[in-house]
Amino acid sequence: MKIFSDILFTLSARSIRLNMLRSILSALGITIGVIAISAMGMLGANMTSVVSAQMSSMANTMTVTAYTGGSSGGWSPPGMGGGSNDDSYITDKQYDDIYQIASRYGTVYPYYSESDTIYTKNDQKGRATIYGLDKEDMQTVLTVANGTLPRSENDVVVGTTLAGRQDLEVGSRFKIGDEDEQQIKVRVSGILAETGLSSSLRTDNAIVMTDDLYTSFYGGEGKYDQVTILLDNVNDSAVVKNALTSKLNKREDVISVSDSSSMASRVTESISTMVTFMQAIAAISLLVAAVSIFNVMMMSVTERISEIGILRSIGTQKDEVMRMFVYEALIIGLIGSTAGVILSFIAGYIVVALLIGSTAYFFGWNSMMYLPIGMVIGVSICIVTGLYPAWRAANMDPVEALRAE
Repeated sequence: MKIFSDILFTLSARSIRLNMLRSILSALGITIGVIAISAMGMLGANMTSVVSAQMSSMANTMTVTAYTGGSSGGWSPPGMGGGSNDDSYITDKQYDDIYQIASRYGTVYPYYSESDTIYTKNDQKGRATIYGLDKEDMQTVLTVANGTLPRSENDVVVGTTLAGRQDLEVGSRFKIGDEDEQQIKVRVSGILAETGLSSSLRTDNAIVMTDDLYTSFYGGEGKYDQVTILLDNVNDSAVVKNALTSKLNKREDVISVSDSSSMASRVTESISTMVTFMQAIAAISLLVAAVSIFNVMMMSVTERISEIGILRSIGTQKDEVMRMFVYEALIIGLIGSTAGVILSFIAGYIVVALLIGSTAYFFGWNSMMYLPIGMVIGVSICIVTGLYPAWRAANMDPVEALRAE
């Protein structure tokens, strides 16, 4: 390229070589800034992609809960609630109405839920969500990775995360309930397959028992915490929601109906806000690097006053002197940004693998685009911070510059 054959570019490169340590430290500041901006951007992009993919697998899920005031359009994540209470539950009559309307559009099932203490092998204490589910619904909703669904009265199935944490396996027996209160002893008949966010029921850290066993221990028969609807066609969500609210909320609000789209939107917005905040913090390192570049360029101008005077006295134009110092800032920016991009790729891959656990979306454009963005920002900052020192050098009086020692 013409720029690299320019004698002024050669002089700029020579100046950087003569002040190698100072130039390297300045470039290092840009490198750190580029790594921070690019790596944080890639982490955010991958996090958004993974969550969006998991949410899309739940797009056909609707939940119906008892109306507790406020907006009825909010999403209630399946299995995230606590136990029943006298004021917040779906009655048998309400469930019958929900089933009559929604069963034409997909699978409908109610469940009970409670958070309780458990005591496993060697009285190892823990805590888990307890679900009460109809046996037929279990066959539709649950996937057993090892063992079987409950067959006898005191059989339960447990999530894979809970099983690992509490050292449970098929055949293990443990107690549910606080020591000072009523307890029940159950047997693990199966370990459930891992679901993450992709299931209509959060079972990874939970215990699922039959609704008969649940109500015999916790009571509250016919008082469901939630009714879940798995639509055959996601486009029917608006129709089902309108039909349910028209039927059950005719006189007053008694139920809240929601789908996963609102949650997906809010989660994506939250991730975007978090990533923006992290990038704002990362931008501080670029600001520090910009100050460092500015300082280096001003020192370079001060140290080379006599050289500038000679150049001006032999006919070098102002714009050529200015270009020489801009070239110097450009070289530092290119070195620092290139190193930053390379290290960002490596660091970004490691961070995404460790924090998210999946690099499936790492090489996508929405992730990789942060590398050129980081490089452009790094180079641009160097050029911008080098403009004033370059202008100052170009506008020096040749006579005064030659007098300088």
